[in-house]
This record gives sequence, structure tokens and C-alpha cells, in this order.
Amino acid sequence: MLRTPFFEFGPKAYLYGEKMIKLAEYADGLVTQFDVDIIIDPQTLDIPEMVRRCKHVKVFGQHMDPVPVGRGMGTVLPEALKAWGAHGALLNHVEKRLSLTDLEAAIRRGRELGLMTMVCADNPEQAAAIASFSPDIIVVESPALIGRGERSGEDNERIMEINSCLRSINPDIRILHSAGIKTAQDVYNVVAAGSEGAGSSSALALAEDPFMVFHDMVEAVRKAWDARTSRE
Repeated sequence: MLRTPFFEFGPKAYLYGEKMIKLAEYADGLVTQFDVDIIIDPQTLDIPEMVRRCKHVKVFGQHMDPVPVGRGMGTVLPEALKAWGAHGALLNHVEKRLSLTDLEAAIRRGRELGLMTMVCADNPEQAAAIASFSPDIIVVESPALIGRGERSGEDNERIMEINSCLRSINPDIRILHSAGIKTAQDVYNVVAAGSEGAGSSSALALAEDPFMVFHDMVEAVRKAWDARTSRE
């Protein structure tokens, strides 16, 4: 079960091994410090050690293929993720696309095994189509913003519109608005505007002090959520 608010860190291939695990251990403390759930989707080989050393972080695979046990060289088997203690998997990232047919199948396989699925969508139309498959989380992020873009006030104004559309399809889906998140202020802005969480990748992984950036971003989630809910 994923609580709100939440924060997702996607290290891609920037961080791995002991450096990644130590950052995850630090994030484990942030979960209790700020009462904010944190998802980290590390390199697949880092999953077992991260699960072993973290009590609170939710560990997701960076990808999962909708394949059964058997043939499938080079695939990420859902049962293998489950066996090593992963909580779920990220699907359909712009760097690892799935067809809608495979995406629906992967979400279904995750549900069968008790693995959460966090699915990326480029735009509101794609997000609406994905919502009909009932994943646990939809990440709405424009590819133009990933790793290089800057969020704007106009972009933040669309958050409530997108949320309303997705909740009319499936009110149980968690909605995360991401991409272009470079600072704690960006995190605060998207959560204050209506997102149930925020996420970051390169801005956190490549930071001079990723521990400080992680702290500040999670703190921003908490502050924005508290400020928003106090008004509602």
C-alpha cells in the first residue's frame, strides 16, 4: 500500500552499487522523519541489497516484462522481482517503451503477483488510456521536460485538469506529476498544485550533495502537502 504524499527517485543508470545503497539507506530515514512514502527504482542488480538494508523505502524495478516463467532471455521476469522483495515496477518510461498490449499485460501480471505498477504517460490522452488498465500509479511527464526542461506556471495549471480526468476513470489511482523537477521548489510547486507526489532523477543523482537534495525535496513534499490539505 502506497500512502500519500509520496516521492519517487529514479536513478536510471546514474547511480549503482554501494553509492546507491547508501543513498537509499539515507532515504529510509527520511520516510519516518517526514512521514512521506519514498519509491526508489534502482538498477535491477541492486534490488536485493536495497531490500535487505531498507525497512521503509519501496523498491521498484526500472522495468518489467509481461513474460511467464520459461523462455525469455534478457527479460525482467515479474516473479524474479517478487522473489527478491521488490514492491513493484516502473513501466513505459520514455527510455523503455511498451506497447499498450504489453503494458496492459504487465500491469495484470503485477496485480497477480502483488507487485505495484507505476506507469509513465506522456500526456493527458495517454494517461487516460492507461488509467483504464488500473495501474497503482500514473506518472504524467512530458518527454520534452525529462532531464532538461523547466516547469512553468501554465504547466502547473494543467495538473488539476489531468487529475480530474484520471479520477473520473479510476479514483483509486495515485497520480504523480514529474519531469523537469530540478529543485525542492519545483517539488513544492507540483504538490501544492494538486499532485499526490513528485519525483526526480538526474537533478538528484547528479547533485554535488545528493543527500541534501534528497532531504530538501522530501521535506518540500511534506510542506506542500500540509499547506494544501489545510486549505481543503
